[in-house]
Amino acid sequence: MSQNEEQKKLALDQRYLRMAKIWAENSYCQRRQVGALIVKNKMIISDGYNGTPSGFENVCEENNVTKPYVLHAEANAITKIARSNNSSDGATLYVTDSPCIECAKLIIQAGIKRVVYAQKYRLDDGLRLLERAGIEVIFIDIKKTE
Repeated sequence: MSQNEEQKKLALDQRYLRMAKIWAENSYCQRRQVGALIVKNKMIISDGYNGTPSGFENVCEENNVTKPYVLHAEANAITKIARSNNSSDGATLYVTDSPCIECAKLIIQAGIKRVVYAQKYRLDDGLRLLERAGIEVIFIDIKKTE
């Protein structure tokens, strides 16, 4: 890939990450708002943000502790794919925070081949699992590009 193509790819990655960050603003969670986009062939095929399941009250925490049934942004985006005619096979996941190990398992099973994230989570076991599965994992600090 030429340097110009690399620069275009980086600019596109940064743009999708900024979009995921904006999408995170839809979350009702107080402690952390996370957004995710699944992109395939330069088309957004799914999106998600962390929050409670459909039909539940939009309250993610109780006494500053996240409720156990709150869905992560990646899980929301991946499960939306299951209800659509799209396929995430070979897609890229853009997510504001690095995936946890549970989401990493879903990413692997969904056939996603690339994960681009903007902020490191305190645990890195999800990232290590993705790398072990041969998924390309890229960190881009979008704070530097805003």
